[in-house]
Amino acid sequence: MRCFKPVAIAVALMASATLAQAADFTFSGHIAYHNDVVQVGFTLVQDAVDVKVWTDGYLDGINFDPITAVWSMPTGTLIDENDDNPLIGPGQTKFDSGLVFPTLAAGNYLFTIATYNNAAAGATLAQGFIYDGETPIAIADWCQPASDNCTNQKGTFWQVHLTGVDVATSVPEPETFGLLGLGLALVGWRVRRRTA
Repeated sequence: MRCFKPVAIAVALMASATLAQAADFTFSGHIAYHNDVVQVGFTLVQDAVDVKVWTDGYLDGINFDPITAVWSMPTGTLIDENDDNPLIGPGQTKFDSGLVFPTLAAGNYLFTIATYNNAAAGATLAQGFIYDGETPIAIADWCQPASDNCTNQKGTFWQVHLTGVDVATSVPEPETFGLLGLGLALVGWRVRRRTA
């Protein structure tokens, strides 16, 4: 599974985050390949009503057509998945998607955003997504299934919103951790060189 945000790190960051009252969160970024999966963790400290998680980055075909899902953590059980729902929040257009939960139990959750039709391959996150195992195709070179003869939906931008949650965390990409590690190694090398 080619995921942008490691699940274990998301859960750890959510557990260590400062808890607050239910609030609204917005995250955005870019994907590179057709089988990338963006993951945003969120927490409910207590049972909640009217929890919404949705996208508005499609922008009438400027960017990719998203498919979204919500997973219960740490079990990784799929709660619900949605391809198209442009009626949840302002700014949504034709193929934007998301989910509304009239009630949702306290706990940790994961919201995933992928390109259509990279849907969940099963009822658990461990089963991955349909495009897992495929050779990554750059978004600019990919003919998305929902595109108009491959003439639109070439953008890489995504944006998600969460309302009615207590904590939300967009975990850095693995590449970011690699750069952080390299930076720390260089700092350590300079300190060691300076003391020698």
